[in-house]
Amino acid sequence: MTQTSLNSTLHASSDDREVLVRVENVSKKFCRSLKKSLWYGVQDIAAEVTGQKTDHALRPDEFWAVKDVSFELRRGECLGLIGRNGAGKSTLLRMLNGLIKPDRGRIELNGRVGGLIALGAGFNPTLTGRENVYVNGSVLGLSKAEIDAKFEEIVEFSELEEFIDAPVQSYSSGMNVRLGFSVAAVLLKPDILLLDEVLAVGDINFQIKCGRRIRELAPHSAVIFVSHSMYNVSWFCSRVMVLSNGEILQDATNPADGITKYLSITEIKQETSGTGEATISNFQLMQDSGLPVPENARFSHGDKLSVEFEIHVKTPQSDVKIFLVILDESNNGVVYLPVKDGLGDDIVFSKGVFRLSIPLGTLDLNAGRYSFLAAIVDANTSGSTNYGSTILRQQGIHPFQVAGECYSSAKIVRPVVAIVK
Repeated sequence: MTQTSLNSTLHASSDDREVLVRVENVSKKFCRSLKKSLWYGVQDIAAEVTGQKTDHALRPDEFWAVKDVSFELRRGECLGLIGRNGAGKSTLLRMLNGLIKPDRGRIELNGRVGGLIALGAGFNPTLTGRENVYVNGSVLGLSKAEIDAKFEEIVEFSELEEFIDAPVQSYSSGMNVRLGFSVAAVLLKPDILLLDEVLAVGDINFQIKCGRRIRELAPHSAVIFVSHSMYNVSWFCSRVMVLSNGEILQDATNPADGITKYLSITEIKQETSGTGEATISNFQLMQDSGLPVPENARFSHGDKLSVEFEIHVKTPQSDVKIFLVILDESNNGVVYLPVKDGLGDDIVFSKGVFRLSIPLGTLDLNAGRYSFLAAIVDANTSGSTNYGSTILRQQGIHPFQVAGECYSSAKIVRPVVAIVK
């Protein structure tokens, strides 16, 4: 995306806000071979020292981790940077943070930069948590008096009061990261805030606390947020950039559009396990009209769907039951569908081949990417509190996508009519 086309996507109301991040045709290449990488590094340093013009063409075993990326970011904007593993997200963030430099292109940062990247990685394991707080605060440029004033807030935020004087090497990985986030979140007052998967920290209550602190910082900063959680991206970001193979696939001012694009390129793999005594085949997702639809089809919120498939029960030791689950893009179950008869009782299958047609009703799933999990279990060992012995477990069946006007953090969207009194 060119700089001109990017500027045209900005809202007019944001034009009066200062540009804090300007990235122009930035590229970074790496080498798959360690030996060649070292040799190329020596060559590049020699060329730079002697003032020779550098040829940026790829050499053997090299590849572009980031290629020709351009964008601007203003104060108060939060850019979600998403893409599959290896898309170039973290490499771009490391260049913005000054940890590595681009091979070509230009990065302009206006203001103080704060990076919540690899939290806790700079701690000295032999020092206590208290000592590491002061060391990290000094690295951030704060005086001892400034750290003293914030120390109790850091400890309280981290919830590590009982362990703050213990050596960090005795901390769990979660405790280590929590202290790292607390130091950065309490001491940093950045103009530019770089976040790399920082909300995957601690338990759910601590994640909520982290999210609240980021929201407090965001209105006063230009924020770049890297995450694989579409929940967090939809919650925090005012804009989404999708990277694929180091290049910008889409820069969307509507986060829902960017998330939809990302979900369309994610691959859902089908996995099957079990004893082999039962199989599922000819799985079809059907429209309300009765027509089958192909895999990876896109539906609108509110469509009516059904599924049809065959169960082949071969030589089970006992009768079996089946249930379905609709999975989201992270393979988390969002809808549980136990198969019942007209009286509400479990349907039990014995040896044979059976064709099932199951209406799913109105599709009230949130915008996102989904698939099915089907499981066949031993009817004699399953009960109200367990699924029983698994004969077949097959997930990633018939992926499909739901489109919507917006991307909510919830999984079910069900418009309701309110009576105002």
